[in-house]
Amino acid sequence: MQLSITDIITEHEQEELLQGLRIYNSQFISFSRVASDIAVYARDENGKMRGGLIGNRQGEWLNIKYLWVSDEIRGNGLGGQLMQVAEDEARKQGCRHALVDTFSFQARPFYEKQGYQVTMTLEDFPYEGIQRHYLSKAL
Repeated sequence: MQLSITDIITEHEQEELLQGLRIYNSQFISFSRVASDIAVYARDENGKMRGGLIGNRQGEWLNIKYLWVSDEIRGNGLGGQLMQVAEDEARKQGCRHALVDTFSFQARPFYEKQGYQVTMTLEDFPYEGIQRHYLSKAL
């Protein structure tokens, strides 16, 4: 067996690895209803994006990957609206839970205000003095 190390991940090699992983995981997970994307965008009257949320459904979970609100309108409730719309859509798609992660310098209090609870914290990630918080919520 030959091992190789690289800092260049080709699409072909990634797909080859993921295919093997999917075959193994299919013993335990039905991939027919595992994943779909969910996105909610907020644009002003000129069409400029002022905020948005991108997530995906993984089984019965909504995984919120990205949430952003423009500095100019942050604090006016748009973030909560984006979350609510995404959660409502996730419920329609059969989700029973939601997951989000955030760094200590980001939005933990915001997510807690939305009803999320910290389930795990990684200390010194990605650097010393910074934490990465994982929060979840029952939908």
